Amino acid sequence: MIGRRIALNLLLLLSAFVTFGQDRVSQDSVVKPVIKLSFLDSVKSTFVVDETADCVDNQYIKELSNTQDIFDGIVSDIKNLDLDKPVDFDLPTDLFKERLRLLDEKSPFNIEYNPQLENLVKSFLKNRKRSYERLMGLSQYYFPMFEEAMSRYDVPLEIKYLAIVESALRSNAVSRVGATGLWQFMFETGKQYGLKIDSYVDERKDTYKATDAAARYMQNMYKIFGDWELVLASYNSGAGNVSKAIRRSGGFQNFWNIKSKLPRETQGYVPAFLATMYIFEYHKEHNIVPYKPVVKHFETDTIALKRKISFKQLAGLLDISETDIEFLNPSYKMKVVPYVTGKTNFICLPKKKIAMLASNEDKVYAYVDYEESKREKPFIKKVTPKIIKDTLGTEKVVQEAIVDASTAKSTLKNKYHTVRRGESLGKIAEKYNVSITDVKKWNRLKSSNVNLGAKLKIVYNENNAVAANAKQEAEPKVIAETSTKESKTKPEAVTEKETAVAEHTVQQGESLFVIAKKYRLYVSDLKKWNNIENGVVKEGDVLKLKETKQEVVASVETYTVKKGDNIGGIAKVNNVSIEDIKKWNDLSSNNIKVGEKLKIEKQGNAVAEVSKKKPVYEDQRLYIVQKGDSLFKISVKHNTTVAELKKKNNIKEDDLQPGMKLKI
Repeated sequence: MIGRRIALNLLLLLSAFVTFGQDRVSQDSVVKPVIKLSFLDSVKSTFVVDETADCVDNQYIKELSNTQDIFDGIVSDIKNLDLDKPVDFDLPTDLFKERLRLLDEKSPFNIEYNPQLENLVKSFLKNRKRSYERLMGLSQYYFPMFEEAMSRYDVPLEIKYLAIVESALRSNAVSRVGATGLWQFMFETGKQYGLKIDSYVDERKDTYKATDAAARYMQNMYKIFGDWELVLASYNSGAGNVSKAIRRSGGFQNFWNIKSKLPRETQGYVPAFLATMYIFEYHKEHNIVPYKPVVKHFETDTIALKRKISFKQLAGLLDISETDIEFLNPSYKMKVVPYVTGKTNFICLPKKKIAMLASNEDKVYAYVDYEESKREKPFIKKVTPKIIKDTLGTEKVVQEAIVDASTAKSTLKNKYHTVRRGESLGKIAEKYNVSITDVKKWNRLKSSNVNLGAKLKIVYNENNAVAANAKQEAEPKVIAETSTKESKTKPEAVTEKETAVAEHTVQQGESLFVIAKKYRLYVSDLKKWNNIENGVVKEGDVLKLKETKQEVVASVETYTVKKGDNIGGIAKVNNVSIEDIKKWNDLSSNNIKVGEKLKIEKQGNAVAEVSKKKPVYEDQRLYIVQKGDSLFKISVKHNTTVAELKKKNNIKEDDLQPGMKLKI
């Protein structure tokens, strides 16, 4: 029995060896297939990889950055919460007052206890604790950029909390009225503050540029109101609504005193800002644990791109998800970084990916070229010159469109044309893109004379309709080309002569708007052509309705920047635009340095200098500036506007001194 078992085990062991040997032979004898690499894989295989930072976690960004629900919730609370209704939450009033007092000590805001503010804080802590944990995670990426911009314009750093109330840190947030981005700029306001908006780019969604614009807006509003709570209210509802609320309240200038006179949404706007500030500053005391940041500001960088490239192409080349690229570059509306001659567009990426892109830039652009070469191109027709003769036997050069033989085949058809009044054999031949000789041959004509109503046989090519149109459009181009070559032998004109000018005499009750509408013109053009600065016209004024081109001579001057100068002031003194100064001096921003030399191009009239009309002040009243006065306070007192005061007196806010006499 034992012997049989031993024999059986030996047989099993032998069979196992045989099976192993067969497997080994079969595995060795199999030829492994050659894996063909795609063009993208072959490009990436040559990349020089610089390991410097970790990749952004794609799924975490999706979860954390999608704050649409928080944005909708905050907007709903601001509009609908009854701030006078007490909220059941464990936060003693005395403790809350003490914390507000400590916040007030280190903040330029006037943070004082208010029962409505207490109710809002308790509501947020009770119902939106998890929302604030997510917002605090996102804030670790955004807040360093916000603080940098605010400090640049001497704006309180606490303004950074406003972006949470405005957009819940959602860079592509859009309100029901079209306000867009982290700082919710309207279209016109964004344009006013230099944010570019076109088919490819919306800089209202650009974190850097939109934050800079928001800081400048805050700075300008503070010069008007002199109170940061009123600045916040004006950011939400506009400076005009705040001014109306001050007047309707009897002149009070504290937010809580004019709150009831403001739009309903603005009434909850400033309390929401202060409540957010409190929760961020005291989140530990309320056991609010921030999410980990999606990516920190110092872990990213930007690089200028020299070619148009899509997010999809970048994602494939750099092994980074499109979601990550979208999060870091929200201003590119079509997920494409465009390239425009003379302009520079940047892409923001984690530093590891920036290093990879910089090290392999040529290979990246080669891949973009390859992708572009695969795109379907439009059908192109070849155009060749052809000589035909008209009825008088005169030779004429025209253009004949020939369809590319590789894409279309010619199909000949017979067509009969009835001769109409005024038609000659030459015109008929030209219409069908054939020669006079052929028409005469097809119809056995001995001369070029044709009778009215005669039917002529035309051997017609179905592509001739396209060819005839191309020929008719091209003929004048040949003539123009010839005259251009002749004109090159003459000296180029240096000046432009005055053109004919239509005029309009202003009638009683007419305004620039009415006149512009009547003649289908722009008000801005009428003002420019007639040197009108304030937009006011009087009965009997004669207005030019066309631009007068004077003989001009350009001269270039050099201006040295002095202490206190800014580019806007220099442009105004030299009667040029800021954009012109930037163009002449290759400036990418409005920043200039003391001692810097700027080129200023001026246009002088070679015939006679055009004298500008100086505004005449009628019935001026004078006001003597008192201590503590601001332009806003004076404008409220005298029922005018800050802009009007500045214009009439040619001053800035910083120039206002006690004892000055202002024209009202």
